[in-house]
Formats: sequence, C-alpha cells, structure tokens
Amino acid sequence: MPPRNLLLDECVSWKLAKYITEHNIQTVRKAGWSGLQNGDLLRRAQTGFDVLITTDRNLVYQQHVANFDIAVIVLSGRLNRIQDLLPLVPELLEAIPVAKSGTALVLKAP
Repeated sequence: MPPRNLLLDECVSWKLAKYITEHNIQTVRKAGWSGLQNGDLLRRAQTGFDVLITTDRNLVYQQHVANFDIAVIVLSGRLNRIQDLLPLVPELLEAIPVAKSGTALVLKAP
C-alpha cells in the first residue's frame, strides 16, 4: 500500500513521528494550524491528509467525523507523554493503512 499522508495533532508529541515509518507525516504546528478548533482543523486537514492522529479523546464525541473526508485515530495512553504512547505504535502502524475516511478509531493502551 502506498504511503499515507498523516497529520499529528498538536496534543501529540512530534517525537512520535520517528516511530511511524513508511508514511508522510506533518504536524499541526508545522502546517501553521496551531490553535484551530477541532471542526476547523478537520475541515482543513481533509484536503491534504488521509489520517489525523490525536490524543484528544473528546474529538470523536464533539465532531461528527463521518462528515469529513479524513480518518481519525485517537491514541489513548495513560497520559499524553511519548513513553505512554509508544506501546500503541505497533497497533497504530497496523491501523494507518486501513483507516477509512469518515471514521474514527480509538487505540487504548493496556
């Protein structure tokens, strides 16, 4: 499968990007979208990205993800620190290629 265009939300450590291989990764900050509300972020991101990766557990309840042409993957670790998110990386790498636009997936740490 070809590489996907991924957007790391500003609540996700940019350090996680080095563990996500074989995909094109951009951060919200580098895109110049820091501070955007979730709806505005999803609207902008859907034009150039396939998947938004976030730790914002409320996003899937506050936004009707089916209305957007982007998939959302929520990483649910104990905290948002890199060491809490790293155990989710293998599952994340499996989810990215099959994530479908308009859907949300929550990956929970054991």
